[in-house]
Amino acid sequence: MLERARRLLCQLQEVIRDRLIAARQRQSRSFARVAEVTAADTIYQIDKLSEDVLVAWLAKNWPKSWPIELIMEGLETELTFPLGTPLKETQWKLIIDPIDGTRGIMHDKRSAWAMAGLAPHRGARNHLGDIVVAAMTELPISKQWRSDQFSAVSGTGKVVATSTNVLDGKRTRLAVRPSSAKSFHHGFSTVSKFFPSAKEWLAKFEEDLWRELGESKPGAKPPPIFEDQYISCGGQIAEILLGHDLMVIDIRPEAFRALGLRHAGLTSHPYDLCIELLLREAGAVIERPQGGRLRDPLDTTSAVSWVGYANQHLARKVRPAIKRLLAKS
Repeated sequence: MLERARRLLCQLQEVIRDRLIAARQRQSRSFARVAEVTAADTIYQIDKLSEDVLVAWLAKNWPKSWPIELIMEGLETELTFPLGTPLKETQWKLIIDPIDGTRGIMHDKRSAWAMAGLAPHRGARNHLGDIVVAAMTELPISKQWRSDQFSAVSGTGKVVATSTNVLDGKRTRLAVRPSSAKSFHHGFSTVSKFFPSAKEWLAKFEEDLWRELGESKPGAKPPPIFEDQYISCGGQIAEILLGHDLMVIDIRPEAFRALGLRHAGLTSHPYDLCIELLLREAGAVIERPQGGRLRDPLDTTSAVSWVGYANQHLARKVRPAIKRLLAKS
């Protein structure tokens, strides 16, 4: 059943991708128009398009024998499939972010990602660690011919990865190889700071972290460590899966709390991390900043802090330093 669910989630995301590509050719200028502002996030016109495609596909294709509750930002009422199934009769929760990285793709700057995670239904007790099937598919910008896709079933120790030529539909295998590097030099390691709010706090944390790790010293030559502010959790995780990035730290909730700010809408949410299973199945590490598995509830509003490492060696090296710095903040 789980293997079939993996394939279904991949198919759903491919439909979203192909519809977005077709729609962009007709109406790309309207993608960036604000459609709605919710407690979870700002919803743009491009989001509405993907949500309509998603709901229609689930209504037509999701197996009737696997009743699900859909968790997705922008839903005003509960939504179950088959449509009309009483919530108490659903057996699974499907948490989806149809477009993670909206701001990049709606301006045709950088790929976004469609993401989904499936978990056995446990009511309000459900958390990210319950997800047993995860998939994400790249939503490419207009000048890009390639779309990558990653999916996995919990406990298999493998990630199914393919690359699709969106011009002719040809699909090829894609290598998943998180880096085995033991040093951060000449690689990409990022502390997420996408917005003006708390950027100074986060930049100081980043400088303090490199000093704590002995990589940066006053008056010395700056270490050859680079960052990539990819405004998409899916994109950041893909970069680790492909061996491009060594570490991503997203502690915006800690920064906002330290500064007394209420900016939950400018943080990662559970739907942004519904594919964290992929990193774990690939042998990489994704966890809370202080260590330990992500246990955030499967909702659309909780603020999530997370750290992704390419390998266990880097995690063991950095984790104590992050804990010390956060304890001081």
